[in-house]
Amino acid sequence: MLRYTLMRLGIFVGCLVAVWGLVYVGVFPRGLGDSNGMWILLLSLLISAPISYVALRKQRDQASAQVVTRVDRMKANLEANRGQEDSADDTARAQGQTS
Repeated sequence: MLRYTLMRLGIFVGCLVAVWGLVYVGVFPRGLGDSNGMWILLLSLLISAPISYVALRKQRDQASAQVVTRVDRMKANLEANRGQEDSADDTARAQGQTS
């Protein structure tokens, strides 16, 4: 999961540098007034998203498999805890009825 995140961040930073360079050279417009920084960030995000989607497909599938495994493990732990609570409750009720 960390690997996927770092790779995605790397693609974004690469796009940010490329867009900044293209705006600096004058290929892309500079934005309106003081919005130059926001323009560069948004344009970089817009460009890096489809690149990440295509280039990191394998890593994204691996990361989602890890997430599914963690969720399944957490569900099993919650179910086991719920079962322990139910048996403890049943035991306490049984002891309360015999007293």
